[in-house]
Amino acid sequence: MIVTLNAYNVLSARCAAEYLEMFETIDKGNLIYKIDVFLTSSVFHAWKDSIVVLQSTKSLQPWTENSKVINHCIDSIASKASIDSSEVEWSYTYNRKKLLSENGVGSHWNGVRMQQIVPKDWWVEDLCELEIDLYKRVILTIKAKGRTPAIVFGEALRAYAFRWLLGSLEDAVSNGIDCAKRRAALESIVFLLPTEKGSVSCGFLLKLLRAACLLGSGESYRDNLVKRIGMQLDGASVAELLMPATSGENTVYNVDLIMVIVEEFMSYHRENGKMTFQDDDEEIMEVKNFASVSSMSMLAVAKLIDEYLGEIAKDPSLPLSKFIALAEMVSASSRQMHDELYHAIDLYLKEHPSLSKSEKKRLCGLMDCKKLSQDACMHAVQNERLPLRVVVQVLFFEQVRASAASARGGSAAELSSAVQSLLPRENGNSYGSSRSAATTTTDEEGSGIPTSSDINSFRSMRLANNCGGSDSSLSSDINKNGEDKSTAGKAKAMLMPKKILSKLWSGKTNVGENSSSDTSESPGSANPEELKSTPSRNMRRSMP
Repeated sequence: MIVTLNAYNVLSARCAAEYLEMFETIDKGNLIYKIDVFLTSSVFHAWKDSIVVLQSTKSLQPWTENSKVINHCIDSIASKASIDSSEVEWSYTYNRKKLLSENGVGSHWNGVRMQQIVPKDWWVEDLCELEIDLYKRVILTIKAKGRTPAIVFGEALRAYAFRWLLGSLEDAVSNGIDCAKRRAALESIVFLLPTEKGSVSCGFLLKLLRAACLLGSGESYRDNLVKRIGMQLDGASVAELLMPATSGENTVYNVDLIMVIVEEFMSYHRENGKMTFQDDDEEIMEVKNFASVSSMSMLAVAKLIDEYLGEIAKDPSLPLSKFIALAEMVSASSRQMHDELYHAIDLYLKEHPSLSKSEKKRLCGLMDCKKLSQDACMHAVQNERLPLRVVVQVLFFEQVRASAASARGGSAAELSSAVQSLLPRENGNSYGSSRSAATTTTDEEGSGIPTSSDINSFRSMRLANNCGGSDSSLSSDINKNGEDKSTAGKAKAMLMPKKILSKLWSGKTNVGENSSSDTSESPGSANPEELKSTPSRNMRRSMP
């Protein structure tokens, strides 16, 4: 009887021979001996045949559980995966990315064809065909040989996860499909993750954490992922942080989980920043290099969190306390600019119009007006959702910045374009603002009030620029209608912020003024021609 053995039927024949006890003790040259010779001389020498034999064990359990053939296959596969890639001479599957030499680009040099380069992770895709239990055993065996870089293991696990786990996970969970196998695959992948930082991307770790939350994996697996993500949070993107909230939560996104990750990031950098100094130049240099890298990571995470705040601010169910708590986790020194933070605050105000005055004060207190760009300042002073005092502060610091710049240049004071667009024109008409009279109340509790030190620095700049006038009060300068034109021209640059403040107090609020009393008058009832002919009425409000 002629039996043709191959990689697909050899394990079945081996199990049958063992069941029939076809050993050498019964007859010399029996079937088990012939199959073992075939395995050793043919199957174990071939890369893909070894994988095919290992795959066939799925249909032959439990007969293959104690078979030595499986151990030999695993060792053969691990040995081939561990050799130097320049020694690979057999075919393999590699569809994830094409090398330059495989695309024909750079494969010739002076008319001589160069040898094709084999990537270090050439074996990754072929092993994705294995079941998770066998895959885990193969990966552990490759690790034990100690000749494969950690980043290759990271790529192997990523490819396997996208093949069997992450592809249709959300659809499977939403359709109520039993996800026990997916959960087992996830937990095995987390167990196999290399410990070296950077061996696995932060984006992939966040995808695994999202899957762990969907599948209800154990707390230890989620904690493991959170710790790993915290070590390299600066490599994440906003889209990857937008994890859906778990069942039972009212919010759209799982903000609590992101706060735990940010806290882990801060803790990791605090612990690694406490390094001991020694009388060794190399050690000191290493500490300095770490401090530089840590600073860059802090800046990147601050920008990431501000952008994330801008996304979650659109959630109507997001409590103010969570928004503020997450924003305050980033240190002030890590935010070089507050434009993204201002954008997030504006979106939150837009989506939550029912905030009280005190809540708006707490929210706007997160922002430093001195760290806003010109474009952000321009938007802020026209933003009807911001408290009036915040707008006043933005205008104040923008003018201080412009005055300081002109003082350094030694030329006549010239305002920035953002502030100039808000100043009254010479014909009496003013540039319009989108802030409505209904929303720009004189909120005494509003945030962003200029401090006394800011006022003093502002006044000292006036003296340095020889702008003249008394420092006793802002109102005395505003009401000097009989000054010499030349003197007024010199003081024009420093009078501008006072005019702006007066305009905000008189034109943006519901408080009208006359020469003898503080009786209120609706801004809508004022005659434009009358306002134009008597501009001093708008400038008579004294500033404390």
